[in-house]
Amino acid sequence: MRSLPLPLALTARLTPVAVLACAGWVMASGPDTTTSAGTSGDTSAQQTAGQSGSDSPSTSSASTAATKTYSAAPAPCGSIPVATIKSLVPGAKTAGKEIPSTDTKLRRTCSWNALKGYDYRWLDVSFEIMDTNAAAAKEYKDRVAEKSGGGAVPGLGDNGYSVVNLTTEDKQQTREGVVLAQVSNALVVVTYNGSDFESKKAPSTDVINKGAIQAAKSAVTALKGSQ
Repeated sequence: MRSLPLPLALTARLTPVAVLACAGWVMASGPDTTTSAGTSGDTSAQQTAGQSGSDSPSTSSASTAATKTYSAAPAPCGSIPVATIKSLVPGAKTAGKEIPSTDTKLRRTCSWNALKGYDYRWLDVSFEIMDTNAAAAKEYKDRVAEKSGGGAVPGLGDNGYSVVNLTTEDKQQTREGVVLAQVSNALVVVTYNGSDFESKKAPSTDVINKGAIQAAKSAVTALKGSQ
């Protein structure tokens, strides 16, 4: 097999920290509404209503805390089945490599990559925890807007989205798919790309899109099972 230098695009992708600086999606329902009970004109009823009103801040706070489904990001390197890793990233170490994070409770990412022959594949899986469902929904919406041109992924979390793009550098094609899912107050972000350094072509859109969605479904299942 002849030696083949990696193109600049691959060299950049092999720096794991650079990969996750831009991760990222799924609309959720708006904030909960509460109904307060009315009061009658007698003094005792008014006193009861006053006491109920004074208790409402702590009650509301407790309710908010109780509805925060995910308080910490799960271990990302264990979120994808070994068989899936072998299929999507042939030749990669199935244990993966976790990317350093400033706060592993709120954000964790694992990466797999390998060059087998002339065929290169890269996979990232990231979990991000927000304070509320509404915050996660807003972040999802913003990221989808930044990566327009894709489409919804039905049944993936509360909301799911995927997009695939082709880039060419020094006549070498690389096709990358990004899948974003919102699950309550958490975001799941999957990035999957590939290149063929012999033909200089990239895998088909269908191959990359299906692979990214397959990994995202496994990651969402792992997130739900972490609670």
